[in-house]
Amino acid sequence: MLEAVAAATILALLVAILSNRVSPLVALIVVPVLGALAAGFSTEIPAFILSGITKIAPVAGMFVFAILFFGIMTDAGVLAPVVRAILRAVGTRPSRITVGTALLALIIHLDGSGAVCFLVTIPAMRPLYDALGMDRRVLACTASLAAGVNFLPWTGPTLRAAAALKLPVAAIFTPMIGVQLVGLGFVLVVAWWLGWREARRLGLSGDVGGVAAAQLAEPDTAVLALRRPRLFWLNVALTLVVVAVMVMGWAEPVVVFMLGTALALMINYPAPTAQRARIEAHAPAALLMVGVLLAAGAFTGILNGSGMIKALAHASAQHMPAGLGPHIPVALALTAMPLSLLFDPDSFYFGVLPVIAEVGRQFGVASVQVAQAALLGQMTTGFPVSPLTPATFLVAGLSGIELGAHQRFAIPWLYGASVVMTGAALLFGVFAL
Repeated sequence: MLEAVAAATILALLVAILSNRVSPLVALIVVPVLGALAAGFSTEIPAFILSGITKIAPVAGMFVFAILFFGIMTDAGVLAPVVRAILRAVGTRPSRITVGTALLALIIHLDGSGAVCFLVTIPAMRPLYDALGMDRRVLACTASLAAGVNFLPWTGPTLRAAAALKLPVAAIFTPMIGVQLVGLGFVLVVAWWLGWREARRLGLSGDVGGVAAAQLAEPDTAVLALRRPRLFWLNVALTLVVVAVMVMGWAEPVVVFMLGTALALMINYPAPTAQRARIEAHAPAALLMVGVLLAAGAFTGILNGSGMIKALAHASAQHMPAGLGPHIPVALALTAMPLSLLFDPDSFYFGVLPVIAEVGRQFGVASVQVAQAALLGQMTTGFPVSPLTPATFLVAGLSGIELGAHQRFAIPWLYGASVVMTGAALLFGVFAL
């Protein structure tokens, strides 16, 4: 009974968001509450919600101050030279811009943090997309593809899979290097294709040259008034310090961005009225983001507190047809990405994966193959579109697009990456049909 309610709740949430019938904030609050009531919970719901909000609060705080920090840095003109330099290098060819986006996201994601990747890549590249009139969904999708395919030994899914099945990380990852390279090649091809398609849509049949391209991003008088050219290198140093401290894990991201925001305001806009004006300018985006994140905390709090996720995990594994046993790695690889929409990473890797591995062992399937299959989609290509991960809301928020629009546009390409990597795993003998 509980697993049926859980499945219906998650399906209802996805339908509500993808169909744009209600806003994500409303869906994330109302749908799980109705699901909990249907499952027989009533007085426990407030406690479930508070538990979920408590866990998401540091992430919500990070997003608020990250939006403020990068907004202030953009106002002060830190990204302006980068935008001009890239425009001079790529001209007005969207195919070069999208490939550049993918490469930048791949480099930034070497630290293994999807949040850091999006926080750095999207604000840096968005002005280019806006200057040329490119679809922001392409920006969100390209960055998501690069981060999703770039699973590494120190990223969360790999570490969870190793811990859950008690396997060495190297045993899981090393045979997958060739598979990942194929996936990265797929990302670059898709990035080029999306850029080429944008070029056709915009009527940009050729390159008008670097100088003309740079002129596309020339700001108006109001924007120029906010620039602080004399403080440029100080602002660059502050940005690099904030990003480095966050990437190295020397302090919690929320603390890093809080201090960074305070310093950015003091350095660039010392007058209290100017500080209030900058905060108010970026407050709508920050408020919307924190509202959705707290609602997501309520959603996960209810599903975890009520036991719905755990019940769904066990039911999914137990109802697996016996004839599917020998083909578990392939079946899991092909469903791992969609499963990211149903299970948060901890629930899947620590709840579902051990059960699937145990079933596989009964059919002679090695546990390491089950782990490798999971990495081809579960919270790798799936995490940038899953409503169960904060990074999804970060991608949509930083790109300035609706969550449903991002999911509808990106999911086919992300799933395509999983399918291509599954084919590569079969070709390279990582696992067999």
